[in-house]
Amino acid sequence: MSSIVARSLFVTASSAVLLLTAPAVHPFSLSVQAAAQTSSIDVVELTAEQVQADYRAGRYTAVELTQAFLERIDIYEERYNAFISMNPDALTVAAALDDEYEASGPRGPLHGVPVVIKDNLDQAGLVTTAGFDGFSEAAGGVDLIPSVDADAVARLREAGAIILGKTNLPDFAGHGTRTRSSVAGVTLNPYAEDRVPGGSSGGTATAVNTSFAVLGLGTDTGGSISNPSAAQALASAKPTFGLVPLHGVVPLDASYRDVVGPMARTIRDVAVTMDVIAGPSPRDLATYAALDHLPPDGFVEALDSTALEGKRFGLVGLGWRESFMPLEEETEEIYHRAIQVLESRGAEVVEDPFEGTGWVELYDGRSDGVSTGAHDFFVYLQGLPEDAPFRSVQEWEELTGREMPGNRSAPPARPSATEAGDAYQAWRKELRALFRQVLEENELDGLFFPQAGGPIRPMVEDPERPDYHPNNHPELPSNITNHVGVPVITVPFAYYEDGLPFVIAFIGDLWTDAELLGYAYDFEQATRARRAPELSP
Repeated sequence: MSSIVARSLFVTASSAVLLLTAPAVHPFSLSVQAAAQTSSIDVVELTAEQVQADYRAGRYTAVELTQAFLERIDIYEERYNAFISMNPDALTVAAALDDEYEASGPRGPLHGVPVVIKDNLDQAGLVTTAGFDGFSEAAGGVDLIPSVDADAVARLREAGAIILGKTNLPDFAGHGTRTRSSVAGVTLNPYAEDRVPGGSSGGTATAVNTSFAVLGLGTDTGGSISNPSAAQALASAKPTFGLVPLHGVVPLDASYRDVVGPMARTIRDVAVTMDVIAGPSPRDLATYAALDHLPPDGFVEALDSTALEGKRFGLVGLGWRESFMPLEEETEEIYHRAIQVLESRGAEVVEDPFEGTGWVELYDGRSDGVSTGAHDFFVYLQGLPEDAPFRSVQEWEELTGREMPGNRSAPPARPSATEAGDAYQAWRKELRALFRQVLEENELDGLFFPQAGGPIRPMVEDPERPDYHPNNHPELPSNITNHVGVPVITVPFAYYEDGLPFVIAFIGDLWTDAELLGYAYDFEQATRARRAPELSP
């Protein structure tokens, strides 16, 4: 029997059925039998743009496409373990979208596009675990079941997306290198199973990389979109803080750093998704900061195959950070080739523009005293339905007899009401000012970095300590960019000699998301480097 069945994946608000004794049947044969039709649909590397073209041409229906993805998941998921749960209504939603398409055409740019969401984002009626077994009855905890979608999820569905399932993440998204949860175990990297998949959005990365879905949503507090995208050769966007609403997201630091963003195989699909999920929401007032910063014609319209011409970019160096620097030898060689491509597109580069600015010293001198976890988690839990089994940490602890991990049970003081919060915001203001000063003095349109200073890390770092799991992805943009709040766009460029991916990161000032997507698109069109991994059933 598939492990996806054994993990009790079809959980709804009215039932939590543990299928450990279920018969060994196809777990996705809910009501539609379409094997004959779907066998001819090649879902590998399929894009949202191609899906829309195929619907217009009548090549297949949303039901047939959804069935094809579910069949692929059934073949490979037990090995790669990308999911925590599946959406039992996926085929029903697909059928309704087919009827709607026939009656009135597509409802949005993602009509009938199968997608995945990280399991710290709420989908109404389905369990949200955040990777934590304490929020799953099937794993011995108490089900956390929201009554409304996270805003980003609601916007996906309003645009016509079909959510296939919720992807694995380390408990509470608390690891930026590995994706290992107490509720679902370890997610693998299909490029190399002895290497990490990245974290904390590693389940989404693996689902997209294996073509279990067209695209997916991740979250990022300290590299959790960028790191797995680099580990799995994906295009992605870590948006400017405040651009995409955080309502309905189990938080790590919703006050200052958490963001929701897309992970896909092409920059165009990232831009399409940004057009869907970005913008103000009354359920996340931070997003009203984006009102005057949304691209007037949308993110897709910002894509331009000549966007790099005449632009200037800063290169990575010891003036930016000292950890994971200098670059490993092969990384340096591939980075040099990437710079040559950038220059061939008409761009100029500036060597280590942060050198001598005091940037490293300012960043290392930050105040670590601010704590947002208790406040942000309290706010999240208060958004659960009135009849939920628990709506506070204390109620959960009384139900389970366990202690909530982390600092989530501390008094939920609003960070801006504390001196530690004031100190953090003062430091961040100074950091942002210096970041902008460097860009302005060097007339830079952005930064052009390797996402990582070396290849992705081994799954087992020390054979004598197989349970040693350091958080050591050799990230170069994060955690710095998360504290500053600026956007990061990743785009695949090349592969190391051993087949591991090398990914470029474009970084810009606040609210330059659209411009960065344009630069990344130009670079992507010039290179078209991504290749699909070979999967093992």
